[in-house]
Amino acid sequence: MTILVAVPESPEGRYALGAAAAEAKSCATDLVVINLGLRRLDESILPRDVELTVIERSGPQRGPADSVLEYVAQNPAISRLVIGMKRRTPVGKAVFGSVSQRLLLESPVPVLAVKPESAA
Repeated sequence: MTILVAVPESPEGRYALGAAAAEAKSCATDLVVINLGLRRLDESILPRDVELTVIERSGPQRGPADSVLEYVAQNPAISRLVIGMKRRTPVGKAVFGSVSQRLLLESPVPVLAVKPESAA
């Protein structure tokens, strides 16, 4: 059993990382962090109290949702996906695609979607 967290370069991504670390700790399992940003993940934000692996995305050739879904499909030990959400208007949802929405709908494993209090 492994927890996977998708971490974009955003406050929601940092919040999801914290929630995923707490989830991994409560389940006594390891954590895989997939960095959806195009820059290397700032290691100072990584939790120190859980066993973790960081996967760096290699460039923009694959979309972030594709990268996450492919990783889940190739790793049967993944038991849960944690993602950060932000508030969007109905027009924003219709006009702009949503990585979070796609992951919620297409993930073959349960998804824990978290939202920082300030994003409420």
